[in-house]
Amino acid sequence: MVDWNNGDDSSDLRPEQPEHEAPAEDETPVEQPTEELEPVVEEPTPETEPEPAAYEPEPEPELEPELDAEPTSLLKKEISFRRKPKAPKEPKEKKAKAPKEPKEKRSGLKKEISFRRKPKDDAGEPVVKEPKAAKEPRKSRQRSTGPKRVKRLVGLKIGASQLAAARVVNNGSPELVQVAREDLEHGIVVGGELREPELLAEALRAFFRKHKLPKQGVRLGIANNRIGVRIFEIAGIADPKQLENAIRFRAQEALPIPIEEAVLDYHVLGERIDDEGAKVRRILLVVAYRELIDRYVAACRKAGIRLAGIDLEAFALLRALGEPHSDEDGPSDAALVVVSIGHDRSTFAVSDGRACEFTRVLDWGGATLDIGIARELDCAPSEAEPLKRELSLASASVPEGYTQEQLDRAREAVQRQLQTFARELVSSLQFYQNQPGSLGIGEIVITGGTAHLGGVADELQRLIGVRVAVGDPLMRVKLGKKVREAGQLGSLAVAIGLGIED
Repeated sequence: MVDWNNGDDSSDLRPEQPEHEAPAEDETPVEQPTEELEPVVEEPTPETEPEPAAYEPEPEPELEPELDAEPTSLLKKEISFRRKPKAPKEPKEKKAKAPKEPKEKRSGLKKEISFRRKPKDDAGEPVVKEPKAAKEPRKSRQRSTGPKRVKRLVGLKIGASQLAAARVVNNGSPELVQVAREDLEHGIVVGGELREPELLAEALRAFFRKHKLPKQGVRLGIANNRIGVRIFEIAGIADPKQLENAIRFRAQEALPIPIEEAVLDYHVLGERIDDEGAKVRRILLVVAYRELIDRYVAACRKAGIRLAGIDLEAFALLRALGEPHSDEDGPSDAALVVVSIGHDRSTFAVSDGRACEFTRVLDWGGATLDIGIARELDCAPSEAEPLKRELSLASASVPEGYTQEQLDRAREAVQRQLQTFARELVSSLQFYQNQPGSLGIGEIVITGGTAHLGGVADELQRLIGVRVAVGDPLMRVKLGKKVREAGQLGSLAVAIGLGIED
């Protein structure tokens, strides 16, 4: 996950690239930045854990919520049990202290368990057996606190035309237990930037209430031309603090804005030893304008939503539509290219199977087709949208309510707009392949609402010359009992990816 508390940004870092292009030379994001951009996580701390000296079964439930505290709590128990055998010396002092025995029971469970019961129950029993009695609670606690590490996340995508959410339980294989989406008033979010925070807060509040979605553990996805990704290497630094300072220094050199105005996060993708024996780390750097992030965070806070993280939509796409690879799998021989076609913009991401190598936000979406059809038929875009949904580039059938002429002209308008989109995709692919170490392109996977337009994948394949297929957002998750497959799953791909924890 990515923590957005320190920062930097840019996708304006590309010297000779159009505004819609993401980062410059080393730009690239990562697939599952194990550290998804996590802004503000408000979870209980292990500091409220009971004192290690007391060993009664009641404290068990307090250890379950905070799995990260488990190692500490178990260590405390082990230390306290080691001291138990030394306690038998105390009975010798019982002569004068026997009358005060009740006070000792109230003051500590350690004495109550180890000595007071023994003399009363079976005075002749060897004291050596006491540690066994004390270890029983410890074993039961281990079984109750160390079990399954279940993480529930609600992936939230705020688009220009709709809100989409996916609730995922990450316990081994991710399980999709709930999906929800609602139309969002146009103008609240434009080009990935939040224009109306107050209206978004109201919409989110109503959305979460209507679908009974949890307001905790929510991971928000963002995609914008003002977010930049860089990949670079740093050698010879072992200390984490020095590494962080070196990364910030490198970021400051590359960014076109002051570092204090940006949110910065990084993730170590891997490391190697160079010819001189120095450790070289490969770093993924993500930067975004602080003001851009703060507006989304403020709107979520007003809606009562507690964010567990903020992540790039590109990373979420790659998680949802590509199986994760490890170093043991070896290097891939072809890149995974995923494109999510949204309402007014599309997210383009390239991965080597382990990390996002390149990402860019394209100023082209389903609304572009509405405008093209509207111009051709001399009507409003809102009137052209229903025809777009009925239209198919692979079928000659005429939708009810339209003439053959209208259908032919609308189809031609769509094909012209797809030519523009194909050029954008080719330009992005060429930019990626000009980077050192880039891979060949084997296939382009498309998703998003517009990906469901009949024949769109075949048309793009014809224009680009690379195989294009419609992705399955459910390929990485198993469906919960209450979840049914719904139409237009492409618009849920980002939300599902945001809910997956790799």
